[in-house]
Amino acid sequence: MKRFTLTLLLILLIAFVTACNSTEEGNDGANAEDRETVTVSHELDETEVPKNPQNVVVFDFGILDTLDKLGIEVAGVAQSGTIPSYLDKYASEDYENIGSLKEPDFEKIAEINPDVIIISARQAELYDQLSEIAPTIHLGVDTTRYMDSFKENMEKVGQIFEKEEEIEAKLAAIDESIAALSDKASETDEKALIILANDDKISAYGPSSRFGIIHDVFGVTPADDSIEASTHGMNVSFEYVMEQDPDLLYVIDRAAVVGGDSAAKEIVENELTKKTKAFQNDKVYYLDPDYWYLSGGGLVSVSEMVQQIEETIQ
Repeated sequence: MKRFTLTLLLILLIAFVTACNSTEEGNDGANAEDRETVTVSHELDETEVPKNPQNVVVFDFGILDTLDKLGIEVAGVAQSGTIPSYLDKYASEDYENIGSLKEPDFEKIAEINPDVIIISARQAELYDQLSEIAPTIHLGVDTTRYMDSFKENMEKVGQIFEKEEEIEAKLAAIDESIAALSDKASETDEKALIILANDDKISAYGPSSRFGIIHDVFGVTPADDSIEASTHGMNVSFEYVMEQDPDLLYVIDRAAVVGGDSAAKEIVENELTKKTKAFQNDKVYYLDPDYWYLSGGGLVSVSEMVQQIEETIQ
């Protein structure tokens, strides 16, 4: 009788465990099928993305700074290169290295099994390959319509991660700071020239360019409004800088964030530049390349960009 009772208890235990496993598997299947999604329209396609994705892979540093600001965890970032210093925690082993901005580690990304991959211009050509691994969305900023593009991206982030109200509040704060800066800029007749220093070479940027937000949105008058808009800027000489004679000279030091050999200050402040009003009035400003060159288009970077220019307008 005792042996029969033990056998019966064993059978009941096995049946109970089997039932639990079946229930769990059924729930997982139901969750996978019923998981809510959002359709994201972006530059390259329309992509169905799960709401509140858990495994997030991010290439764009502006989006990374936004997710960081919102307290959203990510699984993988592009560590094989320079990460903005204000995001240096993402260079640690706590995050998977998904390669560089131009050479993704497809094997590592597949291993992460992401719910979503967020890219921008540097990865656009690899969109199809990345989309084979997971839903991929392009959230790069269109510099010809910077603020509209930036806000659209932020709203998409808000929809995906259900942070709409928080995004709305932060965008309103940025708008307020831009309005104050624009009003301040409109009260001065000072003209500005923006240059990117890349070792011993310089490029100029004007309205609708990569750094054109200074003119287009912040309201600072360009010293030369005929600069052709392009990603890499217009190759110029220091004779050109002297001829333009800007009141304000904004310098972005590319070498400082990509391992170059020279410091922009040593190159820029030469005998020709010293003849400009900007130098003579101590108005040569070195903008932080972490925000202006490496990231941009994020809640943090855009806020910092506004503040840096605001500090130069008197």
